[in-house]
Amino acid sequence: MEFNPDTLEASAIYKLLTGSVIPRPIGWISTIDESGINNLAPFSYFNIIGDDPPHVMFSTVRGNNTNKDTLNNVLTNKQFVVNMVTEDLVAQMNATAQTVPAEIDEFELAGVTPIASTKIQPNRVKESPITFECEMVHHYFLENHKQGGACIVVGRIVIMHIDESVLLDNYKINMETYKPVSRLAGANYSKLGELFSVKRS
Repeated sequence: MEFNPDTLEASAIYKLLTGSVIPRPIGWISTIDESGINNLAPFSYFNIIGDDPPHVMFSTVRGNNTNKDTLNNVLTNKQFVVNMVTEDLVAQMNATAQTVPAEIDEFELAGVTPIASTKIQPNRVKESPITFECEMVHHYFLENHKQGGACIVVGRIVIMHIDESVLLDNYKINMETYKPVSRLAGANYSKLGELFSVKRS
C-alpha cells in the first residue's frame, strides 16, 4: 500500500512512522527555566548527528501550536542536558512524560536526584550513568504543518559524563552494565536483545 502524507491524517502518519523507525534512543532532556525550576522530559525523536565536534539533536512536537516547557527553556538559555535512560530508570522516565504545569519540578515528580552540571546551568540526573551537557547551536521549526509541527534542536556536547560502571578500556561502553532502553511504538519499549557483529568489508 502507498500512503501520501499530504492526504493522510496526522494520527495515521504518527503510527506508521513510530512503528516503522524502531528502535529509537531516548533523550531524557533536562532544562531549567528563568526562575530556576527544573524541567525533565523524554524525547524519542533524538539521536547523535556527528562527532567532530560532537553534536546531538532532538525534536519536540508543538501540539496546538504551543511550545513544550523544554523548548521554551532551551530557546531562552540555549542549554540542555541529555540523560540516557536505562532499564532501572524506565518508571522514572515515564513519570516525566506526563503533561504538568511549568512550575512543577519533574526531578521531584519522578524521584530522581538533580546534580550540578560542569559547564551549563541545567542539572543532570544523578541516576543516569551517561549524561551529555549541551549548548544549543541551531533550531528549526518544521514548515507547512497541520497541527503545530515540531521544532528540531541541535546541540553541541560540551562535557560528557560517563560512570565508571559502564566504561571499558579504550573508551568503550559496556553494554552488559549500561542496559539502555529504546522506544518502540505505542506504550512499547525495548531492551538490548541478541547482539551480533558484522565486520566492514
